[in-house]
Amino acid sequence: MEVTNLIREAAKKLETPFLVIDVDQVKKNYMRLKESMKNVDIFYAVKANSHIEILKALRDMGSSFDVASVGEINKLLSLGVSPKKMSFGNPIKKEKDIAYAWEIGIEYFSVDSELEVEKVARNAPGSKVYARIATSSSDSDWPLSGKFGTDIDHVINILRWANKHGLKPFGVSFHVGSQSYNKYKWQEAILESSVVFNKLLKEGIELKMLNLGGGIPVQHTKPIPSVEEIGKVVDDSINEYLWKHKNLMIITEPGRSMVGDAGIMVTRVILKSRKGSKKWLYLDAGVFHGLMETIENFQYEIQVEGKDYTETDVYTLAGPTCDSVDTIYEDIELPANIEYEDIVYFINTGAYTVEYAAHFNGIEPPKVYTIDELKEILNYTE
Repeated sequence: MEVTNLIREAAKKLETPFLVIDVDQVKKNYMRLKESMKNVDIFYAVKANSHIEILKALRDMGSSFDVASVGEINKLLSLGVSPKKMSFGNPIKKEKDIAYAWEIGIEYFSVDSELEVEKVARNAPGSKVYARIATSSSDSDWPLSGKFGTDIDHVINILRWANKHGLKPFGVSFHVGSQSYNKYKWQEAILESSVVFNKLLKEGIELKMLNLGGGIPVQHTKPIPSVEEIGKVVDDSINEYLWKHKNLMIITEPGRSMVGDAGIMVTRVILKSRKGSKKWLYLDAGVFHGLMETIENFQYEIQVEGKDYTETDVYTLAGPTCDSVDTIYEDIELPANIEYEDIVYFINTGAYTVEYAAHFNGIEPPKVYTIDELKEILNYTE
């Protein structure tokens, strides 16, 4: 998403920090993914950005949804989304939440342990479960295997356990890691998934679904594979490794790739100082208020309004709270003439920003405006 004249005008007139969302870009991303993976059902990962206008737009385009909590389920229900278009993709669920989801009509549940299978069996008898394998995610910014997923042999045993407990062993899921830079990680994961499919088929358990998870990257500061390139790897890999399994339901759970490049975070410099030999800049948003992913050195593109990079300096960039964890980047090159009250834009911040934001220190999270809302507020005409 580019910094437009509308966003510049908003930065001058509205209190910062705030996030601007371009819902039209979300729609474009949805259509691009549909065209790149023609035989794949999209289950948008609500956790990436649950703004109501994003959910409405995806609902109207026919998307399904990956949900992680009752809160997300109820938000979708309030928008008229059918439970049949939801999958409970969190493998760590309370029993009462499983029961609620099953009672309202959700059919799909993620598991990666025997105990989770037993919880689902008690509260959603006869439901369809898919087990998550742990995959190598070393080429991603946010590896997810460890807390989630397990080894192939364990997944096979988990699905056997589900079958024994009256559930429907329905499929296999994986996640190559959020913001993955290696398109062949999908090939590796599909090959590993095929081992589960083939072994269980020999035992008379026929799986019906492959869940590709998320991981499709958004352009920041490193080169990325395109959605089209990843789609081709996925199609080729399914044809090569899962050819004997006919009429498979293939789903993907995009989050970042659906909304990441549909947002810009607008912040302001509220202090410039020196500590010994280090130069510090403090913004009115930090890791507790929308920029949490930077604690793992997630590199956003940054633009400073009215400045260029002809002369630069190295700064430590931090947020406004009374906590030393609230340090965005230790050493970042920015225009040397950046000053107090300058506007600083974080580009492509539509995913995992305001969703993480807290009220820590009594500071309000960034407000969120859609492009249409900004136009109305500012009486903007191009």
